[in-house]
Amino acid sequence: MAVLIDGSTKVIVQGITGHQGRFHATSMRDFGTNVVGGVTPGKGGTDVDGIPVFDTVVEAVSSTGANATCIFVPARFAKDAVFEAINAGLKLITVITEHIPFLDALQFTTYAKLNNAVVIGPNCPGVASPGYGKIGIMPSKIFARGNIGVISRSGTLTYEIVNALTENGFGESTCVGIGGDPIIGSNFVDILSLLETDSATKGIVMVGEIGGTAEEEAAEYISEHVTKPVFAYIAGRSAPPGKRMGHAGAIISRGRGTAESKIGSLERAGVAVASLPTDIPDLMRGKI
Repeated sequence: MAVLIDGSTKVIVQGITGHQGRFHATSMRDFGTNVVGGVTPGKGGTDVDGIPVFDTVVEAVSSTGANATCIFVPARFAKDAVFEAINAGLKLITVITEHIPFLDALQFTTYAKLNNAVVIGPNCPGVASPGYGKIGIMPSKIFARGNIGVISRSGTLTYEIVNALTENGFGESTCVGIGGDPIIGSNFVDILSLLETDSATKGIVMVGEIGGTAEEEAAEYISEHVTKPVFAYIAGRSAPPGKRMGHAGAIISRGRGTAESKIGSLERAGVAVASLPTDIPDLMRGKI
């Protein structure tokens, strides 16, 4: 098995006729994802490389039986796109779009929870489960099917660590890029709870970074609820206070959100924390 994506997942792409939507829709399909349609208002009745395009999400769901979506629309339209997906009954919504206003993100993540829909992102690389498919923009060639679950706030660090895992003989069960913004739909704890109960996952890798308290909250959850071995890397050890490092959420403020705080919390919870991303496979040897 895997989490979030399985053999029954049918995906539509909102914004499929744009450059990014078009490119990644075909990339997802090539990875094995069942991409059943796309949505661009005014482009209904056309297709993108054989993938039918609809004017609305409701039309797409009605015609294809889709149960998941990947959103590539511009930031100013993202909130409406998520609301449209939720109202059409979709339960897995991956939001790739970055630069979404905080209030918009707060509104659609709250609305999703009220409707029992799972949002991954925004500003994230998506989800990948080798053997089942991917939703988002993760590069296909770095993955191999295996038993390691990966959860990350950083897209590019995810790619580096997954590539290292694959090259060292550790394949992946599911990889989830939760996004680096301060407001996201699914956090470390949400995905940890899924991986803990997933029979295909034997070990878990967390990729965190400075800013916020998500890693500290994950450490508390791990100490109380996670029985599988967990390994981690925290980016931003040398970051100065008050300076944003990459993501909107990666900022140390008033002594909170430091790498030291996160590493200490994770180590006290029994998590092995790597000094470098490429050290993770060595930490894992003999423990999976």
